[in-house]
Amino acid sequence: MRIYKILPRAEWSAAHEVGRFAGSGVDLADGYIHFSTAAQAQETARRHFAGLADLVVLEVEADDLGEALRWEPSRGGDLFPHLHGTLNASQVRYVTEAVLDPDGVPALGALT
Repeated sequence: MRIYKILPRAEWSAAHEVGRFAGSGVDLADGYIHFSTAAQAQETARRHFAGLADLVVLEVEADDLGEALRWEPSRGGDLFPHLHGTLNASQVRYVTEAVLDPDGVPALGALT
């Protein structure tokens, strides 16, 4: 199963340069890296990234993260993938530009 991380391009560029991503500000504050499933990503974008530009979406294979990936309840009791550790740049399968409309909805539709 693929999971997704939305973040500013500058954060990913810096992480890619050193080979690892420790998390965005909210991740560091919460103690884990927040991911979303394809079904959850659109609402995550709307709630947390509306009005922001120059974002990317990281696509990661959940099984590649091992036991550090935990499925924990969040919004409305849904289980969200949380990485309790650092994401190695080599674990990222794809990086795509996140194009969001002003309401934070992905302009190209939901992730699949």
